[in-house]
Amino acid sequence: MRRALVLACVAGAGCASSTVPDVALEGLALTGVAPDTVVPGSTLAIEGDSFVEAAWGESTLVLAGQAGGADVELRLPAAFVDYDHMTAAIDDLVLVDLHADAGPTTFVGDATLEVVSAVDGKTYRSDPLALSLDVAPALTPTIGSLEQSGVIFVNDQLEVTGDGFLLGGGEGQTVAVVRGCFTPQGMTTCAPVADQVVAVAPAGPFARDRGSFRFVPAIAGIRGGTFTGTVTIENRPEAGAARAAGAVDVSYDLVTAQIFQIDPPAASLGQYVEISGGGFVGGEAGATTEVRLQGTFTPTGAPGGRAVDLVLIPEFVAGERVRYVINTNDALGMAIDLRTVTGSFQGTIRPIVRYGGDTVTGPAKTVSLGIAPVKQVVYLDFRPSYVEALRGFGLRAVDAAIRQRVLTVVREAYPAVNIEFRTTPPADFALFSLVEIHGPDPNGMGLFGYDNTPGKDNGNQRLYDRLGGVNAATQQDGFPGYGGVFIESLMGFSQHPAAGESLPGADPVFDQIFDPFRPDRGDVIVGADLAGGAPTIDGSACPASSRRDRIACAVWTMGGLIGTTLAHEIGHSLGLANPGGDGFHNAGDEVDRLMDAGGDRPFLERGILQGQGPAVFCDGEYDYLRQILPSAQPADTGPRPPC
Repeated sequence: MRRALVLACVAGAGCASSTVPDVALEGLALTGVAPDTVVPGSTLAIEGDSFVEAAWGESTLVLAGQAGGADVELRLPAAFVDYDHMTAAIDDLVLVDLHADAGPTTFVGDATLEVVSAVDGKTYRSDPLALSLDVAPALTPTIGSLEQSGVIFVNDQLEVTGDGFLLGGGEGQTVAVVRGCFTPQGMTTCAPVADQVVAVAPAGPFARDRGSFRFVPAIAGIRGGTFTGTVTIENRPEAGAARAAGAVDVSYDLVTAQIFQIDPPAASLGQYVEISGGGFVGGEAGATTEVRLQGTFTPTGAPGGRAVDLVLIPEFVAGERVRYVINTNDALGMAIDLRTVTGSFQGTIRPIVRYGGDTVTGPAKTVSLGIAPVKQVVYLDFRPSYVEALRGFGLRAVDAAIRQRVLTVVREAYPAVNIEFRTTPPADFALFSLVEIHGPDPNGMGLFGYDNTPGKDNGNQRLYDRLGGVNAATQQDGFPGYGGVFIESLMGFSQHPAAGESLPGADPVFDQIFDPFRPDRGDVIVGADLAGGAPTIDGSACPASSRRDRIACAVWTMGGLIGTTLAHEIGHSLGLANPGGDGFHNAGDEVDRLMDAGGDRPFLERGILQGQGPAVFCDGEYDYLRQILPSAQPADTGPRPPC
């Protein structure tokens, strides 16, 4: 019965008490609370360590000290963002509790984060953090400096310093009200323009003393000339009257759009080419920026090139930046087979800017741009449910070490193949695949992993597969709808799983490796005993005898199980097995062959233990991967099983 109680707690059902401590909260710490000035609608950003989701604990930010000459203790519900960040809302009632409803005051005291654990029912508290918090019912902006003159492009950011700026969101918005007239280049008459209200963006998440606003095209259009007028900074809260600083006289000389440079010097299919300059427009009706390339494209190894004259439509990011994604659907993709052809463009690039029925073409800039081989970027998204599922193995404290082991395993499965694995969302590629790593299998089938992308992608024509979430198309075909990798299902390798039944391939070595930490076995989960990190070890030494070596074996094995599953599912998304043909797994069973069916890949092979594994792509599959994702590195010459 005790084990059943523990398992229910670990599964997040919520328990009044347990003999198992909540290791996830043993390192609870509070390191920062910001901003240091708040008004109604503010959101406090809480930083620290070992935060948990609501299912695993009720979190409260406690402020204890003095405000308005009185002792106060305020308890604010804290909302989970991630394991290092939470938020707490400031509303009118909070101002009353801090005696700031009638006027500004300052809270001085300590902040503490409290969490009532759903695992053991105990209250965990961080060490107190000294905190001084200015609290006000409203803020009036002041201006210290504002760029009053100079040469600018349309959509340039104009910086303003001062104090009392709003941060957006529930607080409301600080804006710049721009008034004046515009004299087009070559003219002498300054024609009045309508007042424009432009948002002031804080210079940082909590910057009330610095911000910037854009000189939007609605003020004076996109042609060269001179604007003369005033700028007034106003606070416009969500509730209550606007408050303004005094107007500042300004005079700006506007110049037309230009391109300064492009980056990177070579890009592949699906990658962004960043174009920096000034005077770009977009993001609103009637505003577009195009770029024109004129020059010569020379394929790699060709004796000469051919003339190209292309107009491309990039994505508008800001007045000083647009970005173009190398793709097969526009003029460049139709002129060059971006999957098979590499080479270099030499020539010029110039912007074509359109706004409100007006068109301006900027000067030409000499550039070169290489077309690189196709690269598959894969984002490994470790979801919160994965982290919490490690509790069932007693390994939540070694999450970071397991992730690093996973990366090593999956990278080693694709040697000399132009594929890159990342653990943060790519910002330089528009086309990339995503694989979610979860705790439970949402399909309710006990799967280790599942590629839920629609149809077999022979030749990897899609670079943007999503192995995660639900795919309605696969559900309509009668297949499981949810994709990704599911680590709770790995418990099926146990001969005495915490829940459910053992798999046909259950292995006593699994239990020898993980039993020393599993809470459902009544053993000691990994916690403070990990100080200094786990030793270096490999699968030939597992299972181990000492506590620290056992932890290292658990990290090695869990990382291997997840990493080899990822490598297999990503292989499916690339068009394997049987490239160019039917079927998703190799026929028959070969030792250490990665794309064999699940039942043909035993635990020791998956975990890379006792001389078994790592599983690899068979000879024909590896040749296929090198063909669709060519690499400049020499091919791996290690032994491979036949396909």
